This record gives sequence, structure tokens and C-alpha cells, in this order.
Amino acid sequence: MNLLKSLATISGLTLVSRILAFARDVLIARVFGAGMATDAFFVAFKLPNLLRRMFAEGAFSQAFVPIFGEYKNRRGHDATKLLLDHVTTMLALILFVVTLIGIIAAPLLVYISAPGFVKEHEKFELTVQLLRFTSPYIFFISLVAVAAAILNTYNKFWVPAFAPILLNICFIGGALWLAPYCHPPVMALAWAVFIAGIVQLAFQIPFLKKIDMLPDFRFSWTDEGMRRVIRQMGPAMFGVSISQISLIINTIFASFLAAGSVSWLYYADRLMEFPSGLLGAALGTILLPSLSKCHASKNTVEYSKLLDWGLRLTFMLALPSALALGMIAVPLLSTFFQRGAFVANDVLMTSHALIGYSVGLIGMILVKILAPGFYARQDIRTPVKIGIVTLIATQLMNALFIGWIEHAGLALSIGLGACLNSAILFHFLRKKGIYQPEPGWSAYFIKIGLAMLALGITLWFGMGSEQSWLISSGWTRVTRLALLVTGGVLVYFAVLAALGFRPRDFSRSAVS
Repeated sequence: MNLLKSLATISGLTLVSRILAFARDVLIARVFGAGMATDAFFVAFKLPNLLRRMFAEGAFSQAFVPIFGEYKNRRGHDATKLLLDHVTTMLALILFVVTLIGIIAAPLLVYISAPGFVKEHEKFELTVQLLRFTSPYIFFISLVAVAAAILNTYNKFWVPAFAPILLNICFIGGALWLAPYCHPPVMALAWAVFIAGIVQLAFQIPFLKKIDMLPDFRFSWTDEGMRRVIRQMGPAMFGVSISQISLIINTIFASFLAAGSVSWLYYADRLMEFPSGLLGAALGTILLPSLSKCHASKNTVEYSKLLDWGLRLTFMLALPSALALGMIAVPLLSTFFQRGAFVANDVLMTSHALIGYSVGLIGMILVKILAPGFYARQDIRTPVKIGIVTLIATQLMNALFIGWIEHAGLALSIGLGACLNSAILFHFLRKKGIYQPEPGWSAYFIKIGLAMLALGITLWFGMGSEQSWLISSGWTRVTRLALLVTGGVLVYFAVLAALGFRPRDFSRSAVS
């Protein structure tokens, strides 16, 4: 199996999901705007999303996949299936309790995560009501992530990559058809979240059956493999969720700022996650199983080469994405969101946050490449220690920036914190001899730098004034943005091609 083709498959499906996500966000912005209702929903949705990433995509995946891969490669099908049954049953029981706590303790959770809402009784009560409907999403979507970890280990990458498309379809359906029947209308989005969790889980069940890896309800506290997973999950939960914890803390800060601040940060985050998902999440997904196999077979040379391959792709694709997000923030936001209740001031406020995020985009993506370099070796402690340093540094930057540039300072601190995190991860990978750079990095950076210079010039002259985007019509914006983005992409890759870059140079087979 070719990793580049797998990356293209995952990125392609992620692109479809992101396009639908933009459609849903455009629809939400048009129907609900950026105010009390959306602030309440985004807080109510962010909490289960955080727990999903901590329990499943974070702690579970990073702790489980290396051990699951070890069982699959060394112990055979029966032992692997038994481990899966025990671990999944344990996780499901934990998730059920967490979901109940989320429903019962919703007022306390909102008070902790958005204390600024307390002084606005109506906003606080609406957030509590929404959170009670979104809390079951924790249970269903975490089991979706479990299924994804299993399928990715068996190189069935496209199935988990398709599942988020269903979430966005549910959101769009909720905003279009459920909103008129709900009181308040924003409750339709909470119902969409609830339904999406069930639909995504149901979609993956047939594929688990096909590989005979559909978990059965079996539990044994004495299972050695399950106890290893549990020991890894605690530290991993914190280590891989630093950025999410920072986002929650940012929500607390933002709840004290001007109305709309939470929504401005949300919409900026949505645009920033476009390249992050297409590249960072996709690369992390395909690298972890291969790195785990290399570690199991003690193939240190191939382990290092896989990391080098991931880093080269990241710099080639993430750096121009960060440059583009920062330079054409207003054209992007005005084209996608400026309509209905989302006005020109919302575009400008959101653009400030997007520029802050773009500074750290490369760091956010690099973390998703470098952290698996430790987790595949079942080394949880190192990323956790680095995560603690990063979290402290991020909050210090929050305190420094928020009084200066308000909500944009919160975005900037997240970005700079991610860069710090990735830099320290890289340092320890090199220090421990896990990663040895392949030759040619200096020339590689020079070529990318020249291509980025050409991209920057193209975007600068092609964009025109920001004011022209704010006052032009919707279809005019769409046409101008399509031409601008297409021109930038063509110029960037044309320069790379002229400097000798070829797709075949990045082709790499998965570790069997």
C-alpha cells in the first residue's frame, strides 16, 4: 500500500468533509449570525468535542493503536480480538458514566467553561439546555473513534475519513429543516449533533464485521493488554489534548470579552482546521500504524525515514497554507460567511483571529506528525512533560496578549504555543536518536522559500483592497476568490516543479 495514495484518499475525503463543513458554517452564520445563540451552541458543542478528543481520538488512539498493532503482528487474531473486546467494553462503560455526568452537571460545566455567561441569565440557561442535548455525542463519537483506530490499523483508512461527512450532512439538515420547528431555533443544531453520533457509529459497523473486529461485550480487569492501555491512557489524555485544553481556557477568557468573541474564534478555527485536517490529521492517521509496526519489528532506520517523509510533506504544504490564510483572511471570510446576520464587522473581527491562528498553523500540524514519533514507541511521558510546558507558556501568552489585541491574542497564543510544542518535540526526537534527518534539507527549504515568495507576491497583487471584498456581492467574491486561490496554487507548484520537485519523490510504501 502506497502511503502517498492513502494520504491522497484521506485528504480527498477530508476535503469533501471540509467543504460540507464550510457549507454548514455558512448556513449557521446566515441563519443564526454571531451572537448569543451561536455563542451558547459553540460552547455546548465544544465541551463534548474536547472530551471526544481526550477520551478517544487523543488518549485512546495514541495508547491503544501501538499495543493493538503489536497484538495483531505478534499474537494472532484471537488474542487481538480478545484485547479489543476487553478494552472497548471498559471504554464504553467509562463513556456512559461521563455522558451521564455531562447531562446532570451541565450547569456546573457551563459555569466552569464559560463563567462570563453567568451574568447573562438567558445565555447561561440556553447553553445548559444545549449541552444536555449534545452530551450523548461524547458516547457515540468516542466509539466512532474506537472503530476508526481499528480500521486504520487494518489500513482501511477511507472508512473513518468518510464518517465526518455524515456529521456535516446532519448539521446542514438540522439548520435547514429542523430549525423552524425548534424553540429556540438553535436547538436544531443540538439535535443534529445527537443524531450525527448515532449515524457515524452505525456507518462503520459493517466494515468492522467484515474484518471480524466488531467488539463483543466482554470485560476482564486481569487482561494484561487492557491494563497496559489503561496505564498509557491517563498521560496520553493530557499529552495529546493540550491544544484542546488551551481552546477551552480561551473560551473562558473569550466569554468575558465582547459579545461574538466566542463565535469569531470559532469561525477562524474552522478555516484554520481546513489545512490542519487535510494534512495534519491525515498524516498522523497513516503514520501511527506504520511507525508502530516499525517499532515492533525494531526497524529504526525505516522509522526515522517515515518521520522525515512526513516532515517534508508538512513543510511543503503547511507553510504556503499558513501564508495564504494570513494574507487573504478577509477575502476568505467575506466569501464564505458575510451574508445574513454575519456582517462586515464580524468578518474583520474574525480575520484578526484567523491571522493569529495562521502564525501557528505549521506548529499545529507538526505536533500531529512528531507526537506519534513518541506514541508509536509507547513513550507517553515525554510528550506529557512537553505538553505541560506548552500549556503554561500558552496561558502566559494569553495574559500578555488579551489586553493588547483581545480575542485575536487568544488565537495568537494558541498558534505560538503549538510552535513551541512542536519545537520541543523535535528537539527530543533528535536528542534521543529517534529521528535522523535525511540529506538535502537546506536546499529543500531554499526551494520552498522561493516558491512561497512567488505565492506571496501573487496573493498580494491579486487580492486588491480588503474593503473591496466587504462591499462586493456574493458571486463576485466567489469568482474573485476562486481565481485568486487557483492562481496562487498554480504559481506555487509551478515554481516547485521548475526547481525539480516531482510527486514520485514523495511516494512511500506502508510498512507491512
